[in-house]
Amino acid sequence: MATIRVLLQESRDESYDVIVGRDLVDGLPGLLKEHCPAGRYAIIADHHVAELHGGRLLASLTAAGIDTRIFTFPAGEWNKNREQWADLTDQLMEAKFGRDSAVIAFGGGVAGDLAGFVAATYQRGLPFVQVPTSLLAMIDASVGGKTGVDIPAGKNLVGAFHQPRLVVADIAHLATLPRTHISAGMAEAIKHGAILDAAYFASLADSAPCLAKNLDRLEQIVTRSIQIKAGVVSSDAREGGRRQILNFGHTIGHALETLSGFDLLHGEGVAIGMAVEAKLAEESGIAKSGTAAQIIDLLERYQLPDSIPDGIGAERLVECMRADKKVRAGRIRFALPAKIGSMAQSADGAWTVEVESEVLGRAISL
Repeated sequence: MATIRVLLQESRDESYDVIVGRDLVDGLPGLLKEHCPAGRYAIIADHHVAELHGGRLLASLTAAGIDTRIFTFPAGEWNKNREQWADLTDQLMEAKFGRDSAVIAFGGGVAGDLAGFVAATYQRGLPFVQVPTSLLAMIDASVGGKTGVDIPAGKNLVGAFHQPRLVVADIAHLATLPRTHISAGMAEAIKHGAILDAAYFASLADSAPCLAKNLDRLEQIVTRSIQIKAGVVSSDAREGGRRQILNFGHTIGHALETLSGFDLLHGEGVAIGMAVEAKLAEESGIAKSGTAAQIIDLLERYQLPDSIPDGIGAERLVECMRADKKVRAGRIRFALPAKIGSMAQSADGAWTVEVESEVLGRAISL
């Protein structure tokens, strides 16, 4: 078991631990009492995760005498919307959950974002705990305090920063994860290596253990990726500066997810985004030659897509990217690599870079 401290420099009282290990759910009652004491707990999970793992979690808490109720919503990114947020908050009100309550976000990135946004807004804010069950949620979505929902204009455009009191990543949950979701989660691990740790990036070359769901190897990856992300968000909790490097691959990736009607998994969108944005960095003279090829090679090892799907035209893609949160004065900006393990800064010191529209068009078409 490993404990990683997310020590927030801007608001140390909101700092929290991320615990990584096996069969941690059985010890959750004690962890809740220590890190997030409350009169009642609302577990929010999608119906698929609730069916697979909800019984064990609920039994563990109930056996410890903890007042708990589970609330579910339909699985799928397309259900991370304002309607589900409203429905869940209405259910909490009907069940008479008050300000002495807390929320447990149980599931993948969708559950974490949605339940976290419920916690951020219900009764003007409840404490919450993240219990991620997917690889992507463990190594990325559950850490950093971003919560929110999608709207027709794009992904995560309505939300709030709301830090969890604790994150509990129980690696045992990954045993039931489909291989496609293991691959999707590995896109974020590849991103962490590409932006900050060339040695970690190189260590991911052997994909076989991960794709075979070797839990020992997956635990190593989850731990290292969380360490990398925690180091970034600790000094920039609200994404005002260096934290923007975590968006490598996401400007194009989020737009592709939206345009696909969320048929693309988040990790698949990010994989394509990294491949295209790395080409963009090379085309712009920002990245060392060969950077894109290294990233694409690693993506292919994990059976991830690396090119824009047929039917999504350049104009539609660029228009959708204009809704991205990094857009400034109507201009699209990207977090781009300088080389594997290092990100580029613009002339003004910002961690995002504006590129010429002609160069962007060429990169999208490559």
